[in-house]
Amino acid sequence: MSSASKGERKAAIDAASWLFNVVTSVGIIMVNKALMAKYGFTFATTLTGLHFAMTTLLTTFLKWLGYIQNTSLPLPDLIKFVLFANFSIVGMNVSLMWNSVGFYQIAKLSMIPVSCFLEVVLDNVRYSRDTKLSITLVLVGVAVCTVTDVSVNAKGFLAAVVAVWSTALQQYYVHFLQRKYSLGSFNLLGHTAPAQATSLLLLGPFVDYWLTSKRVDAFNYGLASTFFIILSCCIAVGTNLSQFICIGRFTAVTFQVLGHMKTILVLILGFLLFGKEGLNLQVVLGMIVAILGMMWYGNASSKPGGKERRSLSLPTTKSPDYSALPVSPESDEKV
Repeated sequence: MSSASKGERKAAIDAASWLFNVVTSVGIIMVNKALMAKYGFTFATTLTGLHFAMTTLLTTFLKWLGYIQNTSLPLPDLIKFVLFANFSIVGMNVSLMWNSVGFYQIAKLSMIPVSCFLEVVLDNVRYSRDTKLSITLVLVGVAVCTVTDVSVNAKGFLAAVVAVWSTALQQYYVHFLQRKYSLGSFNLLGHTAPAQATSLLLLGPFVDYWLTSKRVDAFNYGLASTFFIILSCCIAVGTNLSQFICIGRFTAVTFQVLGHMKTILVLILGFLLFGKEGLNLQVVLGMIVAILGMMWYGNASSKPGGKERRSLSLPTTKSPDYSALPVSPESDEKV
C-alpha cells in the first residue's frame, strides 16, 4: 500500500472517529434533556447506572474477543476513582436537569481552568503568559453567561460546581492511574465500568428519591419513555467508545477543538429544541468569548513553553573520594 493511500485511509478513519464522537456526544445530551423535560424521567442517577451497565456489557464482550487484556487495579484506587467518577456523572446529570443546556455546557467549559489549577498545585506545572491570558478570557466569558442566564438557580449552580470539580479530579486521577499502573484506556474502563454500574444502580434510586421526591419504580413506563431510556443507554455506549477512540487517535489539543465544536452544536440545538429563554446578545457574546478563550488556550498550551512541568531538583552532595583508601584482595572479591 502506497504512502498516499495510507494517508487517505488514516484521514478517513480520523474523520469517521470525529463524526462518531460529535454525533454521540451531542445526541446523548439532547436525548437525556428530552427524556427528563418531556417525559418526566428525572431519575438521573439511575439512568447513569443503566448507562454503565450497558458499558459493562460492552467491556465484557471486548474481553471475550480479546481486545481488553486482563490487568489488575488495587481496590483502594478503584474505590477512589469510582467516588470521583460517580460524583462527576451524577453532578453532570443533575446540572443538566436543573439548568439550561447553555449554562450546562458553559459550566463544562470551566473544567479546563480547574484542571489547570490542579496541575499547578499537584504536579508543579507552569503556564506561559498567553496560556494564562486565555484562561482569564474563558473565566470572563463564563462570568458573563452566568450573570445573564435567567435559568440559573442556586441548586443548579451548586450542582454545576460539584460536577466541575469532581470531573476535574476524576480526569486527573485517570492520568494518575494510567501512569502508575501502565493501564490503557480500555483496561481502565474494564475495571471501573462494572463498579460504577453496581454502585449507581444500588444507590441511584435512593439518591433520585432524595432529589426528586419520586420513586423510580413508580414511574409510568410508557412505550415512548422506555424507547428513549434504551436509546440513551445505547448512545452512552457509543459516547464512551468514541471518546476512547478519539483520545487514542488525536492529540489532546485536537480533542479540545472537538469539544468546542460540540459546544457550539449543543448550544444551537438547545435553543432550537427547548426554547430561547435567556438568550440575548450578552449571553451570545459571553459564549463566544468563552469558546474563543478555550481555543486560544489549546493553541497557546501546545506551543513550546506554553505548558511545562517543573521537576523539583534535589540537592546534590559531593561523593566521597575512595581512591585514597586501601583496598585488599578480599574486599575486591566481595565487590
